[in-house]
Amino acid sequence: MKILIMTGARPNFIKVAPLIYAIDKAQAGGRDLAYTLVYAGSSSDATIESTLFADLEIAPPTVFLDVDSRDTIEITGRVMERMERLLTKGSFDVVIVVDDLASTMAAAIVTKKHGIRLAHLVAGTRSFDITMPKEINRLVIDGLSDYLFTAGSPVGTTASQAKIYNVGNILLDTLRHNMPRFRRPQILDEISPDDGRYIVLTINRRKLLEARDNLREMLVAMAKSAAGVPILAPLRDEAREAVIPLKIKEIKVIPSMGYTEFGWLTMHAAAIITDSGNVAEEATFNAVPCITLNNYTEHIETVKQGTNILAGEDPAIVSGALADILAGRAKASTIPEHWDGRTAERILQTLLDDLH
Repeated sequence: MKILIMTGARPNFIKVAPLIYAIDKAQAGGRDLAYTLVYAGSSSDATIESTLFADLEIAPPTVFLDVDSRDTIEITGRVMERMERLLTKGSFDVVIVVDDLASTMAAAIVTKKHGIRLAHLVAGTRSFDITMPKEINRLVIDGLSDYLFTAGSPVGTTASQAKIYNVGNILLDTLRHNMPRFRRPQILDEISPDDGRYIVLTINRRKLLEARDNLREMLVAMAKSAAGVPILAPLRDEAREAVIPLKIKEIKVIPSMGYTEFGWLTMHAAAIITDSGNVAEEATFNAVPCITLNNYTEHIETVKQGTNILAGEDPAIVSGALADILAGRAKASTIPEHWDGRTAERILQTLLDDLH
């Protein structure tokens, strides 16, 4: 069985790494399997730190589509064109696409035009806001897919139940696999919180960053509620450019980190404030209280069962939630079903059973 694994952004590599571990293990056990890891971007992509593949213990992609654009329409067209060439040259039994990017949708469309089986990893997620480009991507990808691999109960797909497989959250496979290798960041030696407590802040969503006045209000509210507990913000690119000029001394903007250091930092935090669904999912697994700067989450399990609180972009809600957490009034939580580190095994076994 020949598998093409399509990635379009840094978080995708974290999610497909367990699949690669599972394929390598099956190959070592005598199964006739091969995979090709494809990345929509280039080998010099600035959003991917040089240590990422070593941290994840996987080889870099063997194919780079070299699509370098921020315009989603342009990304879609270029990825479709280059996927067309790739699938015409190669012979694959199944293509696995991840999440809900424009490049993911483009790869899905071309895959089905070639009559190849399509598997969607982290399927069934919805915001129910059709004005969001990613919501359109999700609808298209799920509608085309032959295998919908979900992290929980799908909230928005009309696909046949025969296509839906609740395999669990593959992000936690990676977390469990790498947890023994997490490293305490050296930056903590310089900051040295008196009681060892700190808060982690991550921001990436462009809409949130562009609303500078509200961003300042939220950050000031966080700083006030933190009451002296340091807020560490390992930010990248646009986020650094947006936060540093605001000069809020309680928020310490630090260099972005590799996977193993960031994993340690968030695992040991007193609280996490983020706009990242992935970070919120890991917080639930680690039982670390988490405040999400959004009005919705694709993984409602993090709210219903986990540690996640949806605060939107309201400074008062963010401030109140953080004050409660630091006062010892964090919500009770449990780990959702199948978030057990065996998601990749279930995915690969499903494909083997169906395609062989």
